[in-house]
Amino acid sequence: MTAPNPTNSNSPPLTDSWDGRGVCVLVVDDNEQNLELLEAYLEDLHCDLTLARDGMEALDAVTAKRPDIILLDVMMPRMSGFQACAKLKGDAATRDIPIVMVTALNEVSDVERAIECGADDFLSKPVNKLELLTRVKSLVRISKMQQELQRALTQLRSFRDGG
Repeated sequence: MTAPNPTNSNSPPLTDSWDGRGVCVLVVDDNEQNLELLEAYLEDLHCDLTLARDGMEALDAVTAKRPDIILLDVMMPRMSGFQACAKLKGDAATRDIPIVMVTALNEVSDVERAIECGADDFLSKPVNKLELLTRVKSLVRISKMQQELQRALTQLRSFRDGG
C-alpha cells in the first residue's frame, strides 16, 4: 500500500474547509467592549455580523435578518439572555437557530437555567478565541446539515406521494 498523497486532488483537504461567506452571526451583549472583542475574534471567520445590545434588540435583529447562529450574553437590561433564548426557542420560526450562551456566570443553577431555556452551548467569559471559533463553526455546520436533511426528507416525501 502507498501512503496518501497530500497533493492528490482526490484526497480530503488538509486544512479547515470553513467558508463563512453568507453565514450570519448575531452577537448580543450590553457591554461595548465585549461586543468589540467578539467582533474582532469572529473576523477570522469572514462571516456577516449583526450586533445587538440586549434581548429586545436581539429579537428585532432576528426578525430583520435570520442569523445562522446567535451568541447571547446572559445578564442584560430590558430582557436577559435567558428570556431571549426562551422566546426564540419557543417560536417555531426560530427554534432551530443555534444559541450559544456567553456568560461570566459559573453557578450550576445558571447552566441548568440556560439548558431549560433551550441553549445549545455555552462559553464562559473571558472568551477563548479558539474555543469561540470552533464552536461557531461546528454549530453552523450541524445546523446547515440539519437543514439539508430536512430538504431531502421533504423531497423524498414529495416523490413518495407522487408530487
